[in-house]
Amino acid sequence: MLAAQIFAVIIFVGMFVMIVMDKIERHYVTLGSGILTLVVVFGICMGDIKAILNTLAFKDFFTRDFWYQIEESESAGINWATILFIAGMMLMVEGMAKAGFFRWLCMKIAFLVKCKTVSIFITFTIMAAVLSMFIDSITVIMFLAAVTVELAQLLKFNPIPMILSEIFCANLGGSATMCGDPPNIIIGTSLGFSFFDFLTNTGVIAGINLVVSVFFLYFAFRKELVTKGDEKIDMSKLPDPSEAISNKKDFIVSSVIFGCAVVLLITHGSTHLTVATIGLFIAVLTLLTAGKNAKEIIKKVDYKTLVFFIGLFIVVSGLEETKILDIIASFIENISGGNSKMMIAIIVWVSAFASAFVDNIPFAATMVPVIKNLSAASGMPINTLAWALAIGTDIGGSATPIGASANVVGTSVAAKNGYPVTWGRYCKKLAPATVLVLIISTIYLFVIYL
Repeated sequence: MLAAQIFAVIIFVGMFVMIVMDKIERHYVTLGSGILTLVVVFGICMGDIKAILNTLAFKDFFTRDFWYQIEESESAGINWATILFIAGMMLMVEGMAKAGFFRWLCMKIAFLVKCKTVSIFITFTIMAAVLSMFIDSITVIMFLAAVTVELAQLLKFNPIPMILSEIFCANLGGSATMCGDPPNIIIGTSLGFSFFDFLTNTGVIAGINLVVSVFFLYFAFRKELVTKGDEKIDMSKLPDPSEAISNKKDFIVSSVIFGCAVVLLITHGSTHLTVATIGLFIAVLTLLTAGKNAKEIIKKVDYKTLVFFIGLFIVVSGLEETKILDIIASFIENISGGNSKMMIAIIVWVSAFASAFVDNIPFAATMVPVIKNLSAASGMPINTLAWALAIGTDIGGSATPIGASANVVGTSVAAKNGYPVTWGRYCKKLAPATVLVLIISTIYLFVIYL
């Protein structure tokens, strides 16, 4: 077992280092690391075929609980429910984007607030948070940042403060629901939490933090949110929001599918339909209604991210099967001395710090079995530890330009359009905002759950 543990740790650390170095595409890194785990750790060191089969978890597809779950069941190995759900949401989002939904929404809101800079700043940051509750924050920022740059050029204001604020609030909004951020999907599907469980716990924390964040970001950027020349805006010269809609029928259909997805997610705790079922249903519905555009939508799906998840789950399973995660859980319990507040603080702040510099998805996947073991050993309710982990991983990534995928996308869009964002400029405003939100979140967790 010792040899298996050593190799499992070496593979995991190597995978993390290579992801951070970003020399090889991350899906190749995790897939290669996953294959090494199966061959070296499970095959050569352990000689355990059962461990390999448990990790690949193909049998899950043939169980009732995978599609329709009455009671919580243990999830191990590749979390196929997460893979199916993300794939389904990807297809839905591609359909919405093709119909012009996101650009129309941005332009419509800008017109409703008379294209006033401060009003656009407030509404766009709130919209980033709200949309990210249901749609991947990468997609939200991709379209919001592009429209923000377009409006900045038309209205002659600096788009960087707005884009940075949108990034921060998108990450914050993603923490509010189970489908808002990939770490939450992993936490929810692994521990059996529903959309409503997240909404009534991390959602409340996110709501409080959103109010504080909008005020903080406004005062942090208020001097930069000035329209050059203080000219009166001629609304007639601006493009009409309806021009963003490429196909009216597709627009209506994609909006209805989005509504269905939201309803299914909100009610899945009562209907007992799993996220795997919801993801598959949304995917089939999107493709059936897309008609001749179905092939194009399928081609645009980010398969690299799905492969990334599969490899990642295999590597984490290597740590789980070799009991390395039990050791980490015992270590955290010993450091905290059994103190509940210390335990929560460690999970929130270590998760946040790690997520500021490395991808929060592998970190969350690694920590889920750790908090399971920690809960069993300490008697701390698993849901309390889960909310601490979700908040730490989701919000901590906002502190640096590489902490979350949305940060990379947003700053890239800005740079591509002639508005480069340096590390110094990014961290000067958003690192303090991140610390403020984490402090509020930690205090909330202490007060409400202890």
